[in-house]
Amino acid sequence: MLSYILRRVAIAIPTLLLLIIISFLLMHAAPGGPFTSERPLPPAVLANIEAKYGLDEPIYVQIINYIGGIITSFDFGPSFKYKDRSVNDIISTGFPVTLTYGFLSFAVAVIVGGALGIAAALKQNSWLDYFAVGISVGAQVLPNFVMAPLLVLVFTLWLGWLPGGGWNGGQWNHLILPVIALSTSYMASIARLTRSSMLEVLHTNFIRTAMAKGLPYRVIVFKHALKPALLPVMSYLGPAFVSMITGSVIIDMYFSTGGIGQSYVNSALNRDYAVMMGITILIGGLTILFNLIVDILYAWVDPKIRY
Repeated sequence: MLSYILRRVAIAIPTLLLLIIISFLLMHAAPGGPFTSERPLPPAVLANIEAKYGLDEPIYVQIINYIGGIITSFDFGPSFKYKDRSVNDIISTGFPVTLTYGFLSFAVAVIVGGALGIAAALKQNSWLDYFAVGISVGAQVLPNFVMAPLLVLVFTLWLGWLPGGGWNGGQWNHLILPVIALSTSYMASIARLTRSSMLEVLHTNFIRTAMAKGLPYRVIVFKHALKPALLPVMSYLGPAFVSMITGSVIIDMYFSTGGIGQSYVNSALNRDYAVMMGITILIGGLTILFNLIVDILYAWVDPKIRY
């Protein structure tokens, strides 16, 4: 198992390095720059500013210096638009907010979606099955950019039960709408995956053998059927969690939570390449990390994967 983990880590490190290089090249290949505007700066002033931020050096030197700063001190450099703030400051302010409602959305999607999928599989073709499938299909066709304004319209403007925006220190009433808007479509996917996988496992020979031996149905489901049924779901959970973090752009726009999604949009509009690079690397690193965790869990559940 240790050798498997080391192999996956050895693959993850150059993948992240390649992501940084490609992202850096694409950022600098885009037309314009962080200091270009409708009223161009005098050439001498522009040259001094670029020299201050190291933008006058060859591109390969900039890449080496940038990667060196990340490796040695985990420093993403200063923001090009906010003179008194660094990229680390912007990420450290917004990422805890995004991580809070992203993790809560992930937990809600896994628990509710998994429960719906298991219940639908165990009660196939019953009213519970039809109810779970109906909820899943309804949630699947309402992505977060549609669900968010609908929730604000109903629960804030019509009923007045919940605030329609803001963070307010992460109080529970400010978390409900963002969590629902972000988790519903993923909950539907998890429910459908769990249902189909559980139905497939319940019709396998080893489950029939367990039933023929007279084992209690509860033991058959939770000890023998659930573990292999969760394998396809586990492979989906890693990208799903990262997608919830990247999906925070929509949530931040509608609910004004102050997460990194809003900073990412603002950096793109302001051509603040340093902030864009920092958030891109953060999201890419999370993607690689959680895929690595899923691979390890997958190998732990199914020992055949290790070989």
